[in-house]
Amino acid sequence: MKKDAVFIFSEEQLGYSFSDTHPFNQKRIVLTLDLLKKSGAISDEDIIVPRIATDEELLLVHDPKFIDIVKRAGQGLITEEVGSVYGIGTEDTPIFPNMHEASAMLVGGTLTAVDEVMEGRAKYALNLGGGLHHGFQGKASGFCVYNDSSVAIKYIQKKYNARVLYIDTDAHHGDGVQWTFYDDPNVCTLSVHETGRYLFPGTGAVTERGNGEGYGTSFNFPIDAFTEDESFLQIYKTAIEEVAAFFKPDVILTQNGADAHYFDPLTHLYGTMKIYEQIPRIARKIAERYCEGRWIAVGGGGYDIWRVVPRAWSHIWLAMKQLPIPMGRLPDAWLEAWQVESPVPFIETWQDPDPLYEPIPRKAEIMEKNAQMLERALHFIRSQ
Repeated sequence: MKKDAVFIFSEEQLGYSFSDTHPFNQKRIVLTLDLLKKSGAISDEDIIVPRIATDEELLLVHDPKFIDIVKRAGQGLITEEVGSVYGIGTEDTPIFPNMHEASAMLVGGTLTAVDEVMEGRAKYALNLGGGLHHGFQGKASGFCVYNDSSVAIKYIQKKYNARVLYIDTDAHHGDGVQWTFYDDPNVCTLSVHETGRYLFPGTGAVTERGNGEGYGTSFNFPIDAFTEDESFLQIYKTAIEEVAAFFKPDVILTQNGADAHYFDPLTHLYGTMKIYEQIPRIARKIAERYCEGRWIAVGGGGYDIWRVVPRAWSHIWLAMKQLPIPMGRLPDAWLEAWQVESPVPFIETWQDPDPLYEPIPRKAEIMEKNAQMLERALHFIRSQ
């Protein structure tokens, strides 16, 4: 019997850990899963244990030399100086024990999600351990060693011969995935992110449209710092609807970074939980319209792991299960279990307080700039 959705998880995913003080903290997956369990939204039957990606699968995207360096780094066999040439041993992406195995496990989780959906065992699949969109062919970057989304897309192409629409709503540009498929007409990448003027990785301009046969299959929507819910959702909804109608994918893969929220310490956007309620529900509708429902979702950024990420990521699963958007107070059992560990007071409700912040003086100007950007970004489609 086909399931409506599956949740990919095992505690081995928590082995991807740079240090106790690093902003990338996989404890957010545990917090999210526990919130869903204490909300009665998920059962053990919904959870599937991921497998580890093989070297052959990693080689779909990554150079053999890079994979070898990652293996040796995780065994303590290279210096940080050597590693830094390959993007590891840096401040952003430090070396840690068993780095290869932990990174390959996250890739394997996304491949597990792919097979569940593409082989028809589930309509939707969620791997919150994935979403490492800054990984490149021969170099780690921005907390990301192997790029699970890029490997998954190559895997989908090779095994299932399908056209993939990749949608990235992380506040940071999905650069690693974009450049991997920049000249591929059968993969469309769409990224809504904070402008690179102020934020890593500094790419993702509207002029990055693809190359050669892939020209017109790369779409970037760089929004201004201090962008709020209304403008974010207008851009996201318009972009996804028009790009999907243009590209007509066979399957959708969404990267769900939760770092566009006002509380996120690494970005400058002013989103609230309202965007995270809507992002996955709009994606599901598009998957139903064009892909017979085939939708794979992964995690990504999100660095306020206590107040933001568990609530935001729960909405992906709730959308997959077609459960209503919850209102009111979070489960007392969850609040009591985790507040003692949190360095900040929890938001105790599913919705954010209103208002969450002081009014933005430049709101009208920011919305107008974003609207003009949206027009430029979609001009290629609209002029066809």
